[in-house]
Amino acid sequence: HLLLCSCFPSLCVAAVLVLYFKYFIGWDNDLSTTIYHTFVALCYLTPILGAIIADSWLGKFKTIVYLSIVYTIGQVIMAISAIHDITDTNRDGTPDNMTFHTAMSMLGLMLIALGTGGIKPCVAAFGGDQFEEHQEKQRSTFFSIFYLSINAGSLLSTLITPILRAQECGIYSKQSCFPLAFGVPAALMVVALIVFIAGHSMYIMESPKGNILLRVMKCIGFAIKNRFNHRSKQHPKREHWMDWAEEKYDKLLIAQVKMVLKVLFLYIPLPMFWALFDQQGSRWTLQATTMDGNFGAFIIQPDQMQIVNPILIVIMVPIMDSAVYPLIKKCHINFTPLRRMTVGMLLAALAFVAAALLQIQIDVSNRYLASSNDYMTLDTENITVSAGGKNATAYFQKSTRHTVLINTDGMLQTVSATFSFFLNHANFTIVNEEGQTCHYILQLGFGSSYTVLIPSTFSFGESVTIQDIEPNGIHMAWQVIQYFLMTCGEVVFSVTGLDFSYAQAPSNMKSVLQAGWLLTVAVGNIIVLIVAEAGSLPDQWAEYVLFASLLVAVSIIFAVMAYFYTYMDPMEIEAKFMELDPEEKKRKELGMTTKDNLAYVNNETSNNTDDKQMKI
Repeated sequence: HLLLCSCFPSLCVAAVLVLYFKYFIGWDNDLSTTIYHTFVALCYLTPILGAIIADSWLGKFKTIVYLSIVYTIGQVIMAISAIHDITDTNRDGTPDNMTFHTAMSMLGLMLIALGTGGIKPCVAAFGGDQFEEHQEKQRSTFFSIFYLSINAGSLLSTLITPILRAQECGIYSKQSCFPLAFGVPAALMVVALIVFIAGHSMYIMESPKGNILLRVMKCIGFAIKNRFNHRSKQHPKREHWMDWAEEKYDKLLIAQVKMVLKVLFLYIPLPMFWALFDQQGSRWTLQATTMDGNFGAFIIQPDQMQIVNPILIVIMVPIMDSAVYPLIKKCHINFTPLRRMTVGMLLAALAFVAAALLQIQIDVSNRYLASSNDYMTLDTENITVSAGGKNATAYFQKSTRHTVLINTDGMLQTVSATFSFFLNHANFTIVNEEGQTCHYILQLGFGSSYTVLIPSTFSFGESVTIQDIEPNGIHMAWQVIQYFLMTCGEVVFSVTGLDFSYAQAPSNMKSVLQAGWLLTVAVGNIIVLIVAEAGSLPDQWAEYVLFASLLVAVSIIFAVMAYFYTYMDPMEIEAKFMELDPEEKKRKELGMTTKDNLAYVNNETSNNTDDKQMKI
């Protein structure tokens, strides 16, 4: 039941979201990127809220159920928002009220972000609750399968969702089927939720015990307030500023908070890594739309290139664990966790250098050949429609892709162009005043641009197309290089970072550091949307170089911080504050069971795949 709940939510909107913004809503690349990363940031902020609700109020089971319903409603609303026929009153293929579709999509995305907050922090921990203390082997097997199920969801989302989107659907006019791409995941989520609820009688459900995150925040707040109230010189200094909480909180909790803050301080540079990593779903996808996706017998959609990441993850994780790390150890190289994370950040920067080099080649191949000044040129994304004659009048609507040309000779010629970039063809029907028709089918190459030219002297049989930009010869396969470098960086950075955080965290505060880790992902996406909105770089390759340079600078800062970091043994530090019966003291003061702790252990390990849930 839990595996269904973990796999199907991955089939969601992120795989096609940026293309939905650009081609359906009509936003430009920068605004599409901004809204995409705002959504991703919200998806990584709301798990903190979900954890608080589960631990302090509803419990894990009810939190998963209630917020999964919210998640599903959000998916349904997104599917409805993508149905262009709802507001297409004149049946011309164009929504007449784009404000309605935009508002609906924003509401749907907010509900999805809220819903995923209840799923992310609870499902893995709830799965761990189902095993007794002596069932360590079974618990380990469950989390291994859980890890694979999330990767399976990621593979399905990046493979199937773009295929669904590439279908043509509609009542009055056929267009890319975004409603199907959003609706199918909603239906699958309903199935997963029904199965999950059906098994409730078999589950072990523990009552909420209070949220440790809130206790930590209150302890920190009291220490700051007490220090401010005793800021005069007459009060003796204390070894650590958290010691000012001793008047209200016990020394064990204070010592644990100190350990958490020490690790959180290392988190400060980490958002920059996620700023680059999550652009796989935005900038890199937009880059792929300008490349050749023809793989012979089949055509790869631009948003399907993201599938390279989960495939490489499945391959790279065992290779790193069983071959690379042991080999480094045999070479007597002290490859500490923090050094691994530094290498991972540098690999991500190198991936963006590769993306920049590729973008330069794309830009060179996309140079526009100037059109004649004798014609009025109007762009329809990849097709240019020109009206010949000095006194010609052209009526043009971009979203409908219909152009009516009227010339001074009194001859009425209508060009009806049905065009879809992802199907790589355009259909033209030319009708003269006598009712004669001529049909043209223009095969379009990736990244190409054509001019449809109908002069006043046009007669049937003449060629009406001029190629302005040759089809892009840069193949999508070249993106595999940057995906490979980014995936290597992810494996070294993300997996190692989660293991390091767990090893350095107090036994009852794994969830606190998990919340901090998710927060770095959210902040990273906020950095992207700030650069996308405020940046004034004229070329996309320059933006890639900017991000790579920033991450290299941050990597150097992180390396210096890591050099001065002293590794801790949390159990040894906690033991100093224990009484004669450490185990009894531990149960009373930490307010936890061994089962909870082991659930959190596996939760931390499996949560490195939350990146996959956000693809989603």
